[in-house]
Amino acid sequence: MVPPLLHLRIHPHPHCLLLPRIRRHAPIRLSLKPLCSSSSDSPARARPPLHGPSLRRGRAPPDHPDPFARAFDLAALRVPAPACAPLERRLRGHLLNWPRVRNVARLPNDQGLLALGLSLPSAPPRHPASEEPGGPAPPAAAVARREKLARQFNARGFLRFPNLARLSRPSPAARKRRERKGDGGDEEATRERDRDKVYVVEVVGERTEDDDDEWKGLVGEEGFGRGAWRMGPTRLLLLDESYAERRVDELPEAVKDVLDHETQQDGSSTYELIRCQLTLFYSYWPMNEVLEALLPEGIIIPTGFETVGHIAHLNLRDEHLPYKKLIAQVVLDKNKPKIQTVVNKTDAIQNDYRTMQLEVLAGNDSLRTMVIESGLRFQVDLGAVYWNSRLATERQRLINNIFRDSDVVCDMFSGIGPLAISAAKKVKYVYANDINPTAVEYLERNMVLNKLERKIEVFNMDARRFISSIYSSQHVHPVTQIVMNLPNDAAEFLDVFRGILRNSQSGLRYVMPMIHVYGFSKAEDPEHDFNERINVALRENVDSVEMHRVRLVAPGKWMICASFTLPESVAIAQPNYISC
Repeated sequence: MVPPLLHLRIHPHPHCLLLPRIRRHAPIRLSLKPLCSSSSDSPARARPPLHGPSLRRGRAPPDHPDPFARAFDLAALRVPAPACAPLERRLRGHLLNWPRVRNVARLPNDQGLLALGLSLPSAPPRHPASEEPGGPAPPAAAVARREKLARQFNARGFLRFPNLARLSRPSPAARKRRERKGDGGDEEATRERDRDKVYVVEVVGERTEDDDDEWKGLVGEEGFGRGAWRMGPTRLLLLDESYAERRVDELPEAVKDVLDHETQQDGSSTYELIRCQLTLFYSYWPMNEVLEALLPEGIIIPTGFETVGHIAHLNLRDEHLPYKKLIAQVVLDKNKPKIQTVVNKTDAIQNDYRTMQLEVLAGNDSLRTMVIESGLRFQVDLGAVYWNSRLATERQRLINNIFRDSDVVCDMFSGIGPLAISAAKKVKYVYANDINPTAVEYLERNMVLNKLERKIEVFNMDARRFISSIYSSQHVHPVTQIVMNLPNDAAEFLDVFRGILRNSQSGLRYVMPMIHVYGFSKAEDPEHDFNERINVALRENVDSVEMHRVRLVAPGKWMICASFTLPESVAIAQPNYISC
């Protein structure tokens, strides 16, 4: 993953997997704040505690093209590959255990001489009479090893492993791509492959022959000679950061006991303590740490956003606007491939259709996406309809805890149908209405998409006219649940229920519906404030109103859901509005 506002060109290096060159093209030029510690710090300065990787704790490699690269000094055990998994399980508490960093590292081109088809220098010949009976068999002669390797190769020169043979022969499509790119095909492929590297591990110090005496007695008389590693591939077990400066005799006794036990089991001395350097790149660091390094001091770091399909919806403060492109690029980089578009709301919702004014800051320009909620699929055009993923829990609360199988639900402000379609899977029937014709179009699409079109009837009209038409029709199911999820103005629509049954036909028995109305309140007692607004709209004091705090939308501003049964005295009272 490339840092924001930077393009990196990656080339292979024999000792480091990443060697980028930088080309800047950004209109905004910001410098990183000095978060990393320097190697020239005075001894009196207290070192930060060891609690995992951090941009503040890491050491910036000199002249490194990635400004977010941080290096950490570690110690590692070099072990043969077959013994790596058992040792990792037994030493789990003494290993690095950092997020997204494997405790096992593999050095490039570390396959051993036998894997490369080479032979080791043969040992000095010994007389058969000097060999003890029952002792270990002498190593195979060079001729025998060459014959064994020859039997493993087929006539075409490939090893008798189908996966290796398939990888050795490039596909026709790969050959065509390489021909089109010319001589730079391999370089481009390597650059694409290494671009998203998260970290690399490099050995920074090799042991000397004088160090072998430290390991004798722990793993046997053979020690840790370099020749011991050439019999096969090896792996590095990254130890805890606190062991970085320790010598062999300073390792915990538990680690020594495990190594001693493993050595006695396999009878070989193939464990080595080495110094290595772990370098973490831009792709590793989380979004909040990158933004903290990029944004000036004193600015609140934006950490949250709403996800709608492949779209990340930001609500940036005024202080963030000069850096909105930079913030959006970091959000896009840190949430790929799920997030492909980053938008910011430029103005509050001020129209009857509840559509938002959005500005695309990064990614593609498409605002059409697919949202999956509770196993249902919804097509959404975020620029033309209203959608709020943060109300998914509230919708499920109504469906799971309040609605019954025999209910008939009336959704007065349905939008594209997240509640209406979800409720249709459980209840008997649903009436869904919205004044936005585009939202109604997407509602009908989503009904068919989820195969629930037979249980939902759709309307496109004003909410008051919709309720009047439902209660004046003789061919509808009796409504038992009414949802009014329009927090800004829903309480003002409650006057439509005053006198709703005054002109109904005599002899017909109506069920008083349960009304769930939503609203915002900034009062110290939001429940009491919202209850008073309901009483004013209905012109009657309603008893037994159940209040539920949905969420805190802003500091001191609550979204409230009030649930109550429509009083019969209100339903047959004199209307206080003119029906259209």
